[in-house]
Amino acid sequence: MSIGGTLADARRQAGLTVTQVSQQTRIRESIIRDIEQGDFTACGGDFYARGHIRSIAGVVGADPTPLISEYDADHGPVGSMRAADVFEPSRPIKIRERRSPGLGMIVVVVLLAIIGFAAYRLVSSHDHSGKPAAAATTPPARPSAHPTTAAKPSATASPTPSDVVINVAAGQEPCWVLLTRASDGSQIYMGDVLAGTSMTWTERAAVSLRLGNPAAIILTVDGQRHPINTVFPVTLNFSPGASPSSSASTSTSTSTSTSTSASG
Repeated sequence: MSIGGTLADARRQAGLTVTQVSQQTRIRESIIRDIEQGDFTACGGDFYARGHIRSIAGVVGADPTPLISEYDADHGPVGSMRAADVFEPSRPIKIRERRSPGLGMIVVVVLLAIIGFAAYRLVSSHDHSGKPAAAATTPPARPSAHPTTAAKPSATASPTPSDVVINVAAGQEPCWVLLTRASDGSQIYMGDVLAGTSMTWTERAAVSLRLGNPAAIILTVDGQRHPINTVFPVTLNFSPGASPSSSASTSTSTSTSTSTSASG
């Protein structure tokens, strides 16, 4: 049976639709359907195709190892790829950039305002003769004739929480990453960490880190390496001011055949 047929049968046995698999793996539904049909051109390259196969297999409960081996037999092993193929996907990725109208004019106005304010502060700090203006001095207070009682020290304010520093370094394969704030679920970053590169985030609040291909990366939290003992997509939670071992909680996506639904 082909790779796509194996993944499709495993998805149906797990009672999952294409939409549900897409939500758990963050892979577009169109790409999942193409993979189930044996078409990997939309993946953007062999590295991405292997990562998609591993992520989908992890969600539907299939073993990714024989599937990756079959893919390598059909498309060539990892070592046969050129370095340019890692960073240049087979299909160009179109990135739409939204540019505000008059952005250059806004930047110019801000720069002029900063320069004007700096000049005003410089001129106001000197008198007309070019000498710095004399700083206003306050005469020292005369000692009181009556003894005073020493004031009681006020309660010290609680220290502000420290930052949490997260570093994701990809090895020979890329890894899809989703970083959100734990308080409201707002997105901080979503995208791929390419093979041979790394990304670092410094946050002052608790965050949730979703990894699509955890076996391909080295995770470091607050300068300490954080081991990940799974090859399936995983979600980790980190809080500032706590050691990585005590602040990280792991949750993996598992599927159960409690209900059966038609495939997408």
